[in-house]
Amino acid sequence: MQFDFFPSRTLTLYLAKMFAVRIVAMLAILVLVLMMLDLLSTSGEILAAPGNGQGELWTYVTLRVPQLVARFLPYSVLLATIIALVTLNQNSEVIAMKAAGLSAHQVLAPLLLTAAAVSAISFVFNETVVTRTTATLKAWEANDFGPIPQDSGVRANVYLTDGNDILTAASLAGRGEDITMRGVTWYRRSDGGMLVEQVRADTAAYANPGWRLENATRFGVASADTTRLPDLVVAEGLTPEQIELESVDADTQDFVELFRSIAAYEEAGRRTDELRATWWHKLSGPLSAFLMPLLGAIAAFGLARSGQLFLRAIIAMALGFAYFVIDNAALAMGSFGGYPPFLAAWAPFFLFLLIGETVLIRTEE
Repeated sequence: MQFDFFPSRTLTLYLAKMFAVRIVAMLAILVLVLMMLDLLSTSGEILAAPGNGQGELWTYVTLRVPQLVARFLPYSVLLATIIALVTLNQNSEVIAMKAAGLSAHQVLAPLLLTAAAVSAISFVFNETVVTRTTATLKAWEANDFGPIPQDSGVRANVYLTDGNDILTAASLAGRGEDITMRGVTWYRRSDGGMLVEQVRADTAAYANPGWRLENATRFGVASADTTRLPDLVVAEGLTPEQIELESVDADTQDFVELFRSIAAYEEAGRRTDELRATWWHKLSGPLSAFLMPLLGAIAAFGLARSGQLFLRAIIAMALGFAYFVIDNAALAMGSFGGYPPFLAAWAPFFLFLLIGETVLIRTEE
């Protein structure tokens, strides 16, 4: 029995079903509460747009819920792990399983199998649903929750550079020479990087060369005066091809599409550390659900009547949340070039995999 990872089919199905039900329940509770809080803070902005009503609120919910599910699914697995294992411990079921000859790893095996299935489902869900809804929601928010331009190339919060100068846009739609921007701001800087002037405009279109800002307002930093301009052409060195390259949003592209964008960046000699770290994290992120039963395993063992069960649950929760903190920190370091992209995405996963195994072996095996 010691060499059989799943010694009992009945026990495996019992533990897997119990764990899966608690994952779904915790995820539903988290998403429901967070969606209500999010809607309370955002509904005013949605309803402020002309013509918006209850239907647009439901549209926002359908676009926001997939993001919340993707973000908080690993947290749900962690909480479900602690609840399931504490319940098993309190009911002396863990003692019965160990008395029957099962090792700690065999007790956790059905939970790890369920968590692996959750990780696979999470990856597919992120790639097929979350990327699409994120792109639509960002474009809608950039358009102040007004009608979204009917264009598949809509992007939000675009940041572009032309030498020392910077061009930003709240949203960008179209491709090639038909690109149009909304909520445009142009920052002209000196050779030393000091801001010389700032120009704001409602829209911008390609002027071949440069980009024509319509209804522009110029603010001179040195003179501190504001000037109204009917139109102004800026960023003459910025081409539509460069915009296609610079306006990549990793959150709105799936695994394959982002890989192609990274290849295009590298071909153009551009820095890709941030995009490559995010690309690797599209794999390591969903796998975090697989770690949660291992990190929460400390709550399963030890005598419930010893008075340490609550402490064990707190330690399990601390281990799980420490993983998420370090994972986010490593990803941020990778974005800034502090860590290599692969290390930034995978180091927290393997680190806590070893920590979880060490704790389990030292305490129970």
